[in-house]
Amino acid sequence: MESIIANWAAGQLPQPTQLQQLIDYELSDRRSAKAWGITPETAEAKLKQRAQLLQALIGAQAQFPLAYQQWTDLIPLLWFLWLPLGLWLAEARQSLARPLVQGILGGQGTGKTTLTQILSLILKQLGYRTVCLSIDDLYKTYAERQQLREQDPRLIWRGPPGTHNIELGLKTLEQLQQAQPAQPVDIPRFDKSAHGGEGDRVAPEQVSDIDIVLFEGWFVGVRPIAPEQFLSPPAPITSAEDKAFAKDMNQALQEYLPLWDKLDRLIVLYPEDYRLCQQWRRQAEQDMKATGRAGMSDEKIDQFVAYFWCALHPELFIKPLVDTSGVADLVIEIRSDHTPAAIYSP
Repeated sequence: MESIIANWAAGQLPQPTQLQQLIDYELSDRRSAKAWGITPETAEAKLKQRAQLLQALIGAQAQFPLAYQQWTDLIPLLWFLWLPLGLWLAEARQSLARPLVQGILGGQGTGKTTLTQILSLILKQLGYRTVCLSIDDLYKTYAERQQLREQDPRLIWRGPPGTHNIELGLKTLEQLQQAQPAQPVDIPRFDKSAHGGEGDRVAPEQVSDIDIVLFEGWFVGVRPIAPEQFLSPPAPITSAEDKAFAKDMNQALQEYLPLWDKLDRLIVLYPEDYRLCQQWRRQAEQDMKATGRAGMSDEKIDQFVAYFWCALHPELFIKPLVDTSGVADLVIEIRSDHTPAAIYSP
């Protein structure tokens, strides 16, 4: 399949038998075909649209934020994920009379930042202006978090529910949705390196004429669960103190619901095993230390990851979103090598 796609991208139209091969392959994965709206009737038009976009990106010499030898190395991810996802977003935007707010939920190492950067490139080629907003950009200021820690010493790291300025997020999304043409909107930004790694808010970024907002974060769209879920919670929620912390974080999620209500859609980047996030975090720290920069030890990483699993455990909070009755509009299951294992709409 890859050689057919590569030739098509280079301007060599597939033979009818080759095109049928591609169509049959796309339709063989019923879940992804359903997610992308591919049917026997629409398949040819959808694939031609995808091929045209791929040709345009190559012609524009788009700079993808990934290490690769040549663009053909990216064919599987481009063809089967990034391009159809970009077209999916563009189609959703066309049905609205205002900017689309797309939520992207994913734990550590699932590739949220890379995905938003690549989608911005693809959507730009399609004529849409995007802005990326992370829930990290909504952190309370350094001074506010110091006061918060005095009130609740359990908030030893930034990130759990309660450490964000929700009103700032609401204001930002409302301004983006309601902005008039050429009207600037301030996008909050956060510098994680400030105050010795504690982080602090910095000057906002001004944008205008935004079509699509990519709002990403490790618990974007996550909703409170029933209290009885904590009667026999999964590890590392083991002690009475762990359970109390988990219950308090669950309660704190209530305050985020008005922010989640601003989302038009939700994508979930879902590891095949949630424990992969711990493995990916270790690898990221090792890569960072290999460049001479400081990084956390494996023991520190384990403590860090366990802390967030105690706050919002993936089995309790993320899994329900991707079930048949979940609120996710699109789920991208991720293997240990970061490639997509499955793509579907619950």
